[in-house]
Amino acid sequence: MAWVLLGAVALGAGGAMGQDNDYRLGPDSQFNPAVQHGKVTRFSLTAADGSVFPGTVRDVWVYAPPGHDGSRPAALMVFQDGGGYVSTNGPWRVPWVFDNLIARGAMPPTVGVFVNPGIVPSARGNQALPRYNRSLEYDGLGGDYAAFLQSEVLPAATEQAKVNITADPNLRAIGGASSGAIAAFTAAWERPDLFRRVFSTIGTYVGLRGGNDYPTLVRKFEPRPLKVFLQDGYNDLNIYGGNWWVANQDMYSALAWAGYDVAKEWGTGGHDSKQGGAILPKALTWLWTGAPAPIAAGHSTNSPVGQATVPGAAWEIVGQGYQLPAGLCVAADGSVYFSDAPTGRVFRVGPDGAATVARQAAEGTQAMAVAPDGSLVAAQPSGRRLVRLEGKAEERYLATDTGVKDVVVASSGIVYFTDPTARAVKMLDPRGKVSVLDTGIEFPAGLCLVPDQTLLLVSDMVGQFVYSFQIQADGSLAHRQRYHHLHLADDPRGSGADGMCVDSAGRLWVATSLGVQFCDQAGRVNGILSKPEPDAWATDLCLGGKNFDELYLAAGDKVWRRKVRAQGVLPQLAPVLPPPPRL
Repeated sequence: MAWVLLGAVALGAGGAMGQDNDYRLGPDSQFNPAVQHGKVTRFSLTAADGSVFPGTVRDVWVYAPPGHDGSRPAALMVFQDGGGYVSTNGPWRVPWVFDNLIARGAMPPTVGVFVNPGIVPSARGNQALPRYNRSLEYDGLGGDYAAFLQSEVLPAATEQAKVNITADPNLRAIGGASSGAIAAFTAAWERPDLFRRVFSTIGTYVGLRGGNDYPTLVRKFEPRPLKVFLQDGYNDLNIYGGNWWVANQDMYSALAWAGYDVAKEWGTGGHDSKQGGAILPKALTWLWTGAPAPIAAGHSTNSPVGQATVPGAAWEIVGQGYQLPAGLCVAADGSVYFSDAPTGRVFRVGPDGAATVARQAAEGTQAMAVAPDGSLVAAQPSGRRLVRLEGKAEERYLATDTGVKDVVVASSGIVYFTDPTARAVKMLDPRGKVSVLDTGIEFPAGLCLVPDQTLLLVSDMVGQFVYSFQIQADGSLAHRQRYHHLHLADDPRGSGADGMCVDSAGRLWVATSLGVQFCDQAGRVNGILSKPEPDAWATDLCLGGKNFDELYLAAGDKVWRRKVRAQGVLPQLAPVLPPPPRL
């Protein structure tokens, strides 16, 4: 009953006055006695305490295609608000549509998994309402729902229905209507390693839980290997969260501009499934065309992210198995140094691309910076000190009894460092004196100098902004401004903004929880590169290599790199004047 009440909003007959009610189901949506028919299995899924959505109860249906005995993996398509899609009395009738399309080869043999949104049953029976999880699960951004499908729903479906589902994401689709549509898009957007084909009708890409950000994110993120079908009608909802018709057009425009394989079907209907059900066979035929060939990510030279990346240049592993890789910095010859903080080992990546141990430092050596004389200045947070690394194992203390996280050395020899424990940005001058320059940032983390070394930039790990300070003649800071406006993940920990670097065009590159965001000189995010592993925490980055055009990233237990169309600028060398920004 809970699902029926919720489903009336997403899949019912409501809509605006004047909508077209003439959409009719075609022959592919009817029972055909001349073809073989799949089998539907139903079960109830209760989520345990360790679940993504603990305590929820929901119904799940599984359609096994005709002749499927589990000996060979089949393609997969997941539907949200599953009860409406699996029914053969409503507007969708997916089992019959699958039967007909599979029979004539318009789509591969496909397992259908139909998932209802969860409820948390009342602890007082009929005297209280359950908690309805539909908006939480469907409307929110982030990877939770995809993780729930992967770790809980699909394993249960394969076990209950004895089906064999392919692991190839190119043969996996996901779809839904309204909030179920944005849930489908989010699952594929966050996890293209799980789903690459998206069917979306009357999608809720509006301001309920952040879905209104998607058109902007689609334009800024490096394109992902997705194929997307969108449907909506101009009598769709226009309420407090936004205008569904406008939002879907904005989504289509963004996907097409960014180079995605996208199709649309616009109509006159309202917030219902009449047109969606009528065009379902056509949409699925288009969605599965070309399978099982891989879906390639687009590359649009219209976009800054397309202009800053090299087609086909993917992330590659430099080294792995570290406990906490950090401290990425670049020497004058393009060699990249990084530390494995808990062990104190310092690695060097030379021109041959191999990471070798360069020296042993004290345990806890974290951030590092190359000084003008080529030596390494390192932060050791656990020891509350800054040190200079000399020889193979020697260290000389530069500052003690001070909190420290990140460090950068200017060509003048001044050392700037962050101290999150005191919410401070500090300076070590050439005479060895430590000064507190600022205490106005909640969690000062990474820092870097702009190419002409007139500004110091400081990231706030728990906030949304990178702060900009003007450097004065004596090295002190003035005119603090919340300057670079970062995009946030759906994460209570904030931006996760940490390590940073700059390129010769004056762009700022920032390691964040959302990915690598790069900003123009005016402080606007122009593009976002996805992390090589979605769940890995990105901590530091730099532009190094022979031509300073390789982006290095420390994330999780690995260090990665990829070729980009940018050239790094080193703070320990003479200042470089970048071109003026486009305002």
